[in-house]
Amino acid sequence: MQTQSNSKKIIIVGGVAGGAGVAARLRRNDEKAEIIILEKGPYISYANCGLPYYVGDVIKEKADLLLQTVSGFSQRFHVDVRVENEVIHIQTETKSVTVMDHTSGRIYDESYDTLVLSPGASPIRPRLPGADLPHVFTLRTVPDTVRIREYIETHHPRTAAIIGGGFIGVEMAENLREQNIQVSIVEAADHLIGAIDDDMSYDLHNHVRSKGVKLFLKEMAQSIS
Repeated sequence: MQTQSNSKKIIIVGGVAGGAGVAARLRRNDEKAEIIILEKGPYISYANCGLPYYVGDVIKEKADLLLQTVSGFSQRFHVDVRVENEVIHIQTETKSVTVMDHTSGRIYDESYDTLVLSPGASPIRPRLPGADLPHVFTLRTVPDTVRIREYIETHHPRTAAIIGGGFIGVEMAENLREQNIQVSIVEAADHLIGAIDDDMSYDLHNHVRSKGVKLFLKEMAQSIS
């Protein structure tokens, strides 16, 4: 059953999984609404959990990480998708947002009837000495995984350390091992992947170690050199 619309204007801040999913759902519920996605990065609707597998060359083409292209999503759902457009201020009193277009450098205002915030998260970069060195990376976006893959292809590192043993950290360890890199995981908790219980973690730790990955559990990195 479709809801009645007075041609409302909806702005969605963030166009990856959450923002793109909201836009698609809103379009199904309302054929007349004006829907705008403002995404500060260059891509929308990509598979976060697939990022490590591009590093490991399991996913060989960058395009295969993208669930939707900007043009394809725009045409399918009749949504105005603006990548590399970052919302830098929200004026709730006037129901408008201020946007920085990183392609042209233009700053402009866009009004809305309804505002949806789905900006995602940023990776935690520990405030450690050396955290800004050029061989230190975060993994959250498609450009992140491209930078890591290019670094490996150019510098051929023999060892790697991963700070954080969650889902993405363990996947990253798997794919770095596929590149014949010796890997260590440094995790402050007493087991990998905090969502699982202790009994399951024992089997996981044994499996990870059997693949040649060193585990430093209940350990915290102090500096990077």
